[in-house]
Amino acid sequence: MSDLGVAVVVEDDADVRNLVEAVLSQAGFEVHSASDGRAGVDVIRRLEADVVTLDVGLPDIDGFEVLRRVRQFSDAYVVMLTARTEELDTLTALHTGADDFMAKPFRPRELRARVAAMMRRPRLDPHSGSPQPSATAAPAPQDPVLRHNGLALNPDSRTVTVDGVPASLTRSEFDLLHALLKGAGAVRSKADLVRVVRGEYYRADAYIGESDERAVEVHIGNLRRKLREDPLHPRWLQTVRGVGYRLAPGRD
Repeated sequence: MSDLGVAVVVEDDADVRNLVEAVLSQAGFEVHSASDGRAGVDVIRRLEADVVTLDVGLPDIDGFEVLRRVRQFSDAYVVMLTARTEELDTLTALHTGADDFMAKPFRPRELRARVAAMMRRPRLDPHSGSPQPSATAAPAPQDPVLRHNGLALNPDSRTVTVDGVPASLTRSEFDLLHALLKGAGAVRSKADLVRVVRGEYYRADAYIGESDERAVEVHIGNLRRKLREDPLHPRWLQTVRGVGYRLAPGRD
């Protein structure tokens, strides 16, 4: 196995499949592929994939159904690929558990950069709820637990509790909550939060479109739902209309 692990390409178009395989192989992955959804689920499960690229329009079951099945047993990084550009596809992918979403045709360098940005985030061990150890990673510095209105976030173990009860968050949801907690009430624009979710690929001068900002809105909505927060009387996440979000004031 390569240093970066296993990547699985689920794509029925042979030309696109060959292109994605080449991009991931050059990035340092051991690459495998499948041309339909059911075979893709089997390969991802059998090889314990670390990264998956998943076409939406597959010949048997669609990519959204593949993703639902994969999320029952895997926390692999998943990038959805589609020739369709409807906003509903983006929202469905994020709601179902995708880490990123790209429209075809895409630039190979952009795909490689987005995968690299995802790989820089700690992956959670689904059994322990803590980051998986890495043979090459240096020990993480001890950061204090961030607490606010009954919520506690531990950046080292990447765990969150609400009134002592664990909350299960995706990587993107955790990163957004962490950024807002660290901001201590400062307003973070949607563009800033896009960079939090997407990582270093989005430099300060990079173009950020409406679809990127809409994806942040979806993540915040999912985060509120998991925290069981009333958006009309926010306990943690306060919307600043026309700008973005900030941490709600503390409660005595």
